[in-house]
Amino acid sequence: MSTTTLPSLSEFVELTRRFSIYGEAVAAAHHGSGHINDTFAVTVSQAGTAVRYIFQRINHRIFTDVPALMDNILRVTSHQQARLTATGGGDASRRSLTVIPGRDGRPYVRDDGGAWWRAYLFIEQALTYDKIESAAQARTAAQAFGEFQRLLADLPGGRLSETIPAFHHTPRRYATFDAAAQADVVGRAAGCAEDVAFARSKEPLARTLTDLLDAGLVPERVTHNDTKLNNVMLDDVTGAGVCVIDLDTVMPGLSLYDFGDMVRSATNAAAEDETDLTQVVARPEIFAALAEGFLAGAGAALNDVERAHLVVAGQVITYEIGLRFLTDHLQGDVYFKIKRPGHNLDRARNQFALVRSLEAQSAAFEKIVSALSQ
Repeated sequence: MSTTTLPSLSEFVELTRRFSIYGEAVAAAHHGSGHINDTFAVTVSQAGTAVRYIFQRINHRIFTDVPALMDNILRVTSHQQARLTATGGGDASRRSLTVIPGRDGRPYVRDDGGAWWRAYLFIEQALTYDKIESAAQARTAAQAFGEFQRLLADLPGGRLSETIPAFHHTPRRYATFDAAAQADVVGRAAGCAEDVAFARSKEPLARTLTDLLDAGLVPERVTHNDTKLNNVMLDDVTGAGVCVIDLDTVMPGLSLYDFGDMVRSATNAAAEDETDLTQVVARPEIFAALAEGFLAGAGAALNDVERAHLVVAGQVITYEIGLRFLTDHLQGDVYFKIKRPGHNLDRARNQFALVRSLEAQSAAFEKIVSALSQ
């Protein structure tokens, strides 16, 4: 739950009037567990019926070009809904986020203090979960992200804006790490020399996915780039994937980024900051469920080279996140929030241990993907 102060009801009343929403705001509460934007569930009285909306105050310090960000989201959600409607894919307003425009037609409004806000229809009878509890849940989430790829494979209108440039460009993440290790601005390099050495030994891994793109073997796609379980809403009754949310990082990328991030975030048997590295193991049953779901959802949208690199994609993205944690430790913990001294180093070591586990099981994981691809 957010620790941000809840704006007053009168402030939400005024904001509601700036969006294309009929009725009066009558209640508001914090919603969700996100750490970047401030999210609220706002109840509006419409002809005597209580209707909920999601209001989000966008963190413009991270997303510095809000109009470009919202143009991305509007293009993506509009195309999703058009495709779902055309193919009979169920209630499009529930299967995709619906952006509520401002009274001026723009997909955002600004309050009197200059803050940027957006509003969505509230998707009822579905929830998000922060932790994968079963292989079935992993399969469902992966299928939703695979369908996300498939629905957007023919997105018209040119390339989306990069809301965070080079977000998953692992060679650039490596270069930033290497510079931080050499600069050693807070004198921590000696205390993590083995970790720095491991990171440097894996430098060729950093280039694996970008080399495929540069060689024209895999296409640039519209990708989500933050494919954690809690970015898929699951139906309260059936448990089926309903809607992919948190679209701030939707931008040009590789399908392998999305699958790799799922592997990183879902297969680890331990918490991301677990210090007992013997507990850090990639769970094969979760990997199999992710592969099955993602391939089923994406279908023919993926080419053979993408399918052939699903296993290594998990290693690359896990290594990349480990690099980012180690870089932040070396720079003095300036990006990721920490709860204890050395927290980012613990996280980096955890991710590097997961890389080792993924590598050790790569042959078995390749057999899983091969069987699913036949």
